[in-house]
Amino acid sequence: MASHRTHVEQLERLLLRRGVGALEEGRHRCTACGRSPLIGESVHLYEGRERACLCELCRGQRREPPVASDVVRHSERGHAVRLVARAA
Repeated sequence: MASHRTHVEQLERLLLRRGVGALEEGRHRCTACGRSPLIGESVHLYEGRERACLCELCRGQRREPPVASDVVRHSERGHAVRLVARAA
């Protein structure tokens, strides 16, 4: 019984690591500080020798203007159910 329990615990840890790894792959991070920007926060994209995506806090480190800026949106954006009025 103890060996079955350890196999189940090992499987649970393996699945947890895979899930966390999959979540981290799709996450955008600031290239300067490494943190993930919050929902509603602006991120700024820079081109040049080093491509960079900077959060609002680290934007002051660059003098040149960003190539593009965007607002971080929730992962469910565009997938929400919307109520639509039905024509009679």
